[in-house]
Amino acid sequence: MAAVNIRPLGDRVLVKPLDEKEQVKNGIIIPDTAKEKPQEGEVVALGTGKRDDEGKLIEFSVKAGDKVLISKYGGTEVKVDGVAYLIMREDDILGIIG
Repeated sequence: MAAVNIRPLGDRVLVKPLDEKEQVKNGIIIPDTAKEKPQEGEVVALGTGKRDDEGKLIEFSVKAGDKVLISKYGGTEVKVDGVAYLIMREDDILGIIG
């Protein structure tokens, strides 16, 4: 994976959504506009971290390279060099796949 020049802040995570395989039903190709948003992604970068009430840094549960299940409508979409990414809070990640 190529380096991305975005570094999330706080407890935010940069995720690259993974495209679902193009679905074909009865020989009909479903257009992009009718497909659901991807719910899987790969963690690309982590933010600077969140601090608790005492100022201690809370560790992230995910790491760069993890394949994750993401909230369907979570995050903010950003495009870098034509590639779509999502910046989301770690809380919007539902789980780690695998």
